[in-house]
Amino acid sequence: MQSYPNSSWKYTVPKLSSFEERQADMAARLKAAGHKLTPQRLAILKVLAASEGHPSAEQVHARLQPEHPSMSLATVYKTIALLKQAGEVLELQFSDRDNRYDGHRPDPHPHLICTACGAIVDPDLPGLDNLAEELSRRTGFAVSSHRLDFYGLCPVCRAKQS
Repeated sequence: MQSYPNSSWKYTVPKLSSFEERQADMAARLKAAGHKLTPQRLAILKVLAASEGHPSAEQVHARLQPEHPSMSLATVYKTIALLKQAGEVLELQFSDRDNRYDGHRPDPHPHLICTACGAIVDPDLPGLDNLAEELSRRTGFAVSSHRLDFYGLCPVCRAKQS
């Protein structure tokens, strides 16, 4: 596992079958939308599909610099934008820090976000889909998406405060 300075983001290649399947899904969706699968785009897909965390575009760029020194940050942002349009990346927007991206789970899901270090964890909330259906039934809204974030201190930051 690699860590990056001043960052809670870690880059790990998960179990190959799920990683390869996720990367293949992302590539197929881009190709079906008529986009070229350049070596740079494939490298960005690989990092996003393999990410345990929720990297920023800058973190993706930093991870790829050793293998792709001529790749610009603009290329990373443009590829992420294409993946967002294709529904293959979930963007987490923040007003006080860089946006983060989840290529591993692009469907809307809850997050635990550390207010000190910025760590993001994906908790499992099995009843969330039922809640959206119930809200639709009660209010008449056709819920198409949601964002549910919980803010607080992660265990590491809590331990530092003790």
